[in-house]
Amino acid sequence: MDIVSTAPTPFSQLYGAHHSWLLGLLRRRLSNRWDAADLAQDTFIRVLKRPPAHADEVGERSYLATIARGLCIDHWRRRQLEQAWLQSLAERPAAVQPSIEQRAIIVETLYEVDAMLTRLPRNVRQAFLLAQLHGMPYKQIAVQLGVCERMVKKYMAQALLHCAVLEAELDGLLVQ
Repeated sequence: MDIVSTAPTPFSQLYGAHHSWLLGLLRRRLSNRWDAADLAQDTFIRVLKRPPAHADEVGERSYLATIARGLCIDHWRRRQLEQAWLQSLAERPAAVQPSIEQRAIIVETLYEVDAMLTRLPRNVRQAFLLAQLHGMPYKQIAVQLGVCERMVKKYMAQALLHCAVLEAELDGLLVQ
């Protein structure tokens, strides 16, 4: 019987050396061991995709903490969106409540839209929200943003392009 001996990979060494530390860090930040465990795993999945260039322990922990911090921010933002959605659902009659599957799809779509809006430049995002949520005409948006109306049209074109890309991505996700 042959026993194959494999040397530990750099990733398994990193995981073994820092998983407990990272889990403790995330538990303190999130006050929830289940979310902390999920985000710790997500952090290491990201590390698999982009390993750290640092070789020392301090550099590795700094890299892991940076990734985990970003994941925490995404987690908190997602929770805020979910809470806002659940609050709006609570105000609707039971007869028009979406199914659990529809709720999950809607929450995921809200999260994607929020992420897309966050990636837009500030003025583009503001112009889009003023037009779409508040129904403001371009001329009024231009005055509020301190730009010409033509610039608002450019902002809207940029935002709508991002919406079209997001819609195509979501369609691809929902069809599969």
